Amino acid sequence: MGIKRLKKKIIRMRVLFIAGMFVLVIQALYCQSPKREFRGVWVSTVANIDWPSRPGLSSGQLQEEVLRILDHHKLNGINAIILQVRPAADAIYPSELEPWSRYISGQQGKAPEPYFDPLKFWIEETHSRGMEFHAWFNPYRIKLNLQEELSNDHIMHRYPEWTFDYGSRVYFSPANPQVWEFLKNVVLDVVRRYDVDAVHFDDYFYPYTIQGEDLPDSAEFVKFGGHYFPDRIEEWRRHNVDTIIQVLQTAIKSQKPWVKFGISPFGVWRNRTEDPLGSETSAGITNFDGLYADVISWQRKGWIDYLIPQLYWRDDHPAADFSTLAYWWNDFGYGRSVYVGLAPYRLSKKSEHRLWRKEKFFFRQIDMVRSLEGLDGFGYFSSKHFFRKDLQSLSRKIRRKYCPAPALVPVMPWIDAVAPREPFNLRIEGDSIVWDVHDEADELNRTRFYVLYRFLPGEKRYLKQVENLVEVTGEREIHFDKGIPEGIYRMSALDRLNNESQLSVPLMVGAPSFRLK
Repeated sequence: MGIKRLKKKIIRMRVLFIAGMFVLVIQALYCQSPKREFRGVWVSTVANIDWPSRPGLSSGQLQEEVLRILDHHKLNGINAIILQVRPAADAIYPSELEPWSRYISGQQGKAPEPYFDPLKFWIEETHSRGMEFHAWFNPYRIKLNLQEELSNDHIMHRYPEWTFDYGSRVYFSPANPQVWEFLKNVVLDVVRRYDVDAVHFDDYFYPYTIQGEDLPDSAEFVKFGGHYFPDRIEEWRRHNVDTIIQVLQTAIKSQKPWVKFGISPFGVWRNRTEDPLGSETSAGITNFDGLYADVISWQRKGWIDYLIPQLYWRDDHPAADFSTLAYWWNDFGYGRSVYVGLAPYRLSKKSEHRLWRKEKFFFRQIDMVRSLEGLDGFGYFSSKHFFRKDLQSLSRKIRRKYCPAPALVPVMPWIDAVAPREPFNLRIEGDSIVWDVHDEADELNRTRFYVLYRFLPGEKRYLKQVENLVEVTGEREIHFDKGIPEGIYRMSALDRLNNESQLSVPLMVGAPSFRLK
């Protein structure tokens, strides 16, 4: 063999070796990105934390911000948007029960101009990107401060006896059966009129305790059933919160069985010093004893479909250590879904705690969540922190290493476990792949999203693996800006509960000599 031929052969071998290593690296990255994983992000509207950026924007500006938020999170691998639709006994949608939110227009009761329905817009745009929409309600908050003015048609003007002041805020009473009925009607109004995937509550049930100030509910304790709980006002409060959860669960499922009901509680249920089942923490407030929310009981009894405990602490926190709590919540799924709330908002190079100064410690929390079998994903609080100038590298690392491929939301077989029929007639139209779907009379079997897979020339097996997953979409076509890459394309369908169909018949894209193996 001549020197020149030998050199060419060595160069080819090096190129093949480098290409092979590149493929292995890409496959390794994709393999550590689970195919099934809840990846949510909270979008808060109260006090304009996330959206709108400020009150009083025009309708066009409001919509532009929605699209910017959704496009960014889609690239980050997010598959569920948790939008605050009822921030403070008002609505970001047209409602006959409550006024327009002050956080939309700057004035409670005033609709956006020119008129449009923000909730409808959010849902349509979220679904078109293949992401779930979770409608986030705050059940009891009315005013963030006593000086806030309510619109003339606010229900508090008609029923002031439904409310109480605590600290500088005003709340609906969690003890009043009329409040339960009103809240049920507010939630059902959204469930009936909008195509939401879930109803979501956070940690605000009874207000967080203010030192030196008792809750003003002693008269209600007497009026609303305190005789069933003599000298046990704490149990009575938990009973009140239990009741609204039961009422809502029954109402939601009777209206639309596929709509999920989820809770994002404070990160500590109880300390072990208070209960043998509690976590090895020393939190000053807990769900059970401070907020009167027995969240793991709701999970155990099947009243809710998922929990996202807010584990917004670092790993060496003296009172509430992240890893300790992640392992604790891992053990209390009771067959339902458990995700973990993460806190990118705490990341800052100026933080007084070293574990919040570097993003690597935040990513270790994602690694831990993925390592525990009882945890099915995570949610970020909150959206706006992914747009901070000092956190631009966070999204880049998420896209490159932690979520390089889309993920499907975990299934919920206790609601439905029957997969839909696969799409058919995959075909090329210009630079797009399009397809047809089967009509289904049963809403549970109707396709919600579509999953496109691409297989390389020479592959002998066509499996629904994450490394072959190209896109999840709610549209009926997928467009390729630079032309459709060569390969074999197959598609599956997801129903409302993310059950996945079989793969479609293959669509070959490439040279005529390209052959299925």
